[in-house]
Amino acid sequence: MDTFPILFSPARIGKCEIKNRIVMSPMVMGTGTPGGGPGEKMCAYYEARAKGGAGLIITECCRVDDHTGPLAPCQISLTHDRHIAPLAAMIQRVHRHGAKIFCQLHHPGRQNYSILVGTMRLSLLAGRLLPPYWKLFFKIAGFTPQIEKTGLLPAVAGPSAVPCGHQRQKTRALSKKEIHKIVRRFGDSALRAQKAGADGVELHGAHGYLIQQFLSPHTNRRKDEYGGSFENRLRFLREIMADLRAKCGAGFPVVLRLGVDEFYREIGKNQGLTLEEGLRIARAAEKMGVDAIDVSSATYETMNYWLEPTTFSCGWRKHLAAAVKQAVSVPVLAANFIRSPEQAEAQLAEGTQDFINLGRPLLADPDWPEKVRTGRAEEVTRCVACLWCFESMLAGGFTGESGQCALNPRCCRESEIPETAPKDGGGQAVAVIGAGAAGLTAARVLAERGFAVTVLEKAPRAGGQINLAARPPQKEKIRWCVDDLLVKCEKLGVDIQYNISDPLKALRGIKPRAILLATGANEIIPNIPGVSGANVHTAADVLSGKDDLSGRQAAVIGAGMTGLETAEYLCARGCGVHIVEMADEAASGAYHQHKDDILPKLGKAGAAFYLGHRLEAINKGGIDICAVKTGERKTLRVDDVVLSVGLRPNNSLAEELKELGVPVIALGDAQKTGRIANAVHSAYGAAAELFRLAGRA
Repeated sequence: MDTFPILFSPARIGKCEIKNRIVMSPMVMGTGTPGGGPGEKMCAYYEARAKGGAGLIITECCRVDDHTGPLAPCQISLTHDRHIAPLAAMIQRVHRHGAKIFCQLHHPGRQNYSILVGTMRLSLLAGRLLPPYWKLFFKIAGFTPQIEKTGLLPAVAGPSAVPCGHQRQKTRALSKKEIHKIVRRFGDSALRAQKAGADGVELHGAHGYLIQQFLSPHTNRRKDEYGGSFENRLRFLREIMADLRAKCGAGFPVVLRLGVDEFYREIGKNQGLTLEEGLRIARAAEKMGVDAIDVSSATYETMNYWLEPTTFSCGWRKHLAAAVKQAVSVPVLAANFIRSPEQAEAQLAEGTQDFINLGRPLLADPDWPEKVRTGRAEEVTRCVACLWCFESMLAGGFTGESGQCALNPRCCRESEIPETAPKDGGGQAVAVIGAGAAGLTAARVLAERGFAVTVLEKAPRAGGQINLAARPPQKEKIRWCVDDLLVKCEKLGVDIQYNISDPLKALRGIKPRAILLATGANEIIPNIPGVSGANVHTAADVLSGKDDLSGRQAAVIGAGMTGLETAEYLCARGCGVHIVEMADEAASGAYHQHKDDILPKLGKAGAAFYLGHRLEAINKGGIDICAVKTGERKTLRVDDVVLSVGLRPNNSLAEELKELGVPVIALGDAQKTGRIANAVHSAYGAAAELFRLAGRA
């Protein structure tokens, strides 16, 4: 604690005293119930972060309006008095650990889904009368894209009829009567939060949601008293604050989460809020009676500038918080892509902000604050900003599934998975082959359960595929997941052996009770003329540094994310890069934020794309490609060819290991190729299965 004296000092927001400066940022993870209550899943999720030492928890966005304002089916709601008691029960569980809790009040405006507009009230009624209704709802909701194409769904509503370029929903302008209703509903919801025992509320005026839409000249093009001039665009927020204060009193803390810069210039558009006007809004909000400003930025259309991919630098946007801190006298909260206690303490010390918002870091490790406070910072599982939390949340939003953390399988499953499992390993020897993310996860879990774990790794260092993933520009944070697992395994006494060329020989000496096979995957080599030439390389050959192509002309075959990242790696080494892909779109199956991050960089570096083209042959001085649709052929003059056409599981060792007569369990890429999340979660599951095996022994 003495190492970080400011971080763990108390501070106030209005009349609310908070034990430290660590705030859990609001994040929608889909842990609520379809009826709008928190439920056991959400209660356990927030209680884990309170127990882990967060001083203040700001809940995920609470719905204030059931008609135009639902964001997701399992979103927590404060639209009716029936929501007070369930919320109060959750708040009590947070309070018992000394944490405070604010409820974030929210309306999505134009950034909504048409399928939820006007239908949620009927769904809520049907769900109360007939609980099995929600199973039918999620089945129907799974066809949302097809239903939207019919054009029969109502329009989403915002200040003006300006559709969101990301959501692409039919959009209409709210009437003044609707605006007045929504204003009152914000105040009513705040009062319900107060009655439930919440320590305060936060108004969500960031990330392109309704309050920000009224503030921004890009989304607010109204001609009445709610649009046009700066003062008119403030009116919606001003009326919400007045109504809220009238209902909750002057002493009830209110935080405004404010997007002070929409960053449209970063995607080549001259529109929206910039920092200069964002600061004017912050000053005006303070005069309205806001007790603190939670500084954020961007919209759905510029999402990477508030929900950063791993390539962004830690603290890259702290200048926004620092500017607001200079402009107002109330406390300033901000996330600022903070990943270490040293960074947090430094930003507090230099006066950048008063509170440190930790969002994704508390998904990866709910005990981050307590570990740091007690001098165990090295034990923290650091968030690598892989975006799996948001991607999985979106994927599960219309199926009733909650989001996940790639590195923490318990995240959003705290009510299902005990914090501490029985030590049922009994000292039995188990072996893990492979020291990548999957192998080390399995080793950690098994060691925690009391097994004697040996890890055999053929390479001179741990990491496997993670070592390659961390090689492209600004991707080094990905390596943290392996480094953090190594620390945990070392503390647990896991025996990790490197440079093991004959695992079968080593296993005979260990005599394991079971073997977990985490040997990763091999690259697919297509059967194409010339593929065995000296000028042909794999993505792994290049990213590992085995083959140095600096300054040469290279063709990258395959525009999946690995191919694109390999291309970026080559561009950074002065290569002329040509990317050939059979599909009509680069990285067609990848999550959009990753593509939004890398494709502009490749364009700026001069990489040439040949989408919808098939590789026909590799020659000494180039390659022959063919347009898939037209059959048109052309030759590209290149020095080298880099193959990135996919992976297949490397589990050939399983057959050889059968002679040992013990269970062999494949996990991670050795079971099925996928992402970090797939590797970690499959390893966790395999370790859990082994526990049951041990229990029968």
